[in-house]
Amino acid sequence: MESKVKLVVFDMAGTTVDEQNVVYKTLQKAINLGGIPVSLEDVLKSGAGKEKKTAIIDIAAIHAPGVASEKIEMIFASFLNELELAYQSLEVIPIAGAEKLFEILKSKGIKIALNTGYNRETAEKLLAKLSWAIGQQIDNLVTASDVNNARPMPDMVYKAMELTGVTDAASVLKIGDSSIDIEEGKNAGCCLTVGITTGAQTREQIALAKPDYIIDSLLELPPLLN
Repeated sequence: MESKVKLVVFDMAGTTVDEQNVVYKTLQKAINLGGIPVSLEDVLKSGAGKEKKTAIIDIAAIHAPGVASEKIEMIFASFLNELELAYQSLEVIPIAGAEKLFEILKSKGIKIALNTGYNRETAEKLLAKLSWAIGQQIDNLVTASDVNNARPMPDMVYKAMELTGVTDAASVLKIGDSSIDIEEGKNAGCCLTVGITTGAQTREQIALAKPDYIIDSLLELPPLLN
């Protein structure tokens, strides 16, 4: 049976890329240095999957209501600086099963796009560390800095469709490790939204967004394509 899925849009960190949560740990550090005490759990709960300045704004709104926009900018600048330092020694590896799954999808003629709440500079550094390249392991990359509206708006999914020549969102599957990934897929009209428990959020947190499926391994995805 031929799959109706023509494009799979994967989140990066926690879904296809294992970077030991360094971005969210760095985000927590920057927010704490900015005088707002938050835990890593707080950051993952309220910021997972989001464009990172938006994540800071949303986390601050919960833990420091009324914080000045100048402080948000200061925290974001601190985050970018700390992340640059962290990446210098960071080891990045694929999430288990990612490269095998890419091979399976390619054998079926299904396009592969990565999308992320990171900016393009950060995302490209991750790809370089993995030795993944557009036109090889993946077909395209879309980042939060490539579109007008980041998650949960559907802009990144639509951009991925445009870049891969897929015209109908009903032939797109969206998979990610946070509820905002699922919201993004639903807002885009994807035929399937799939949560995965390998990253930022728990099964219970992902389930709040009502994905079609929640899986524990990328290699559980192929049977869902039909």
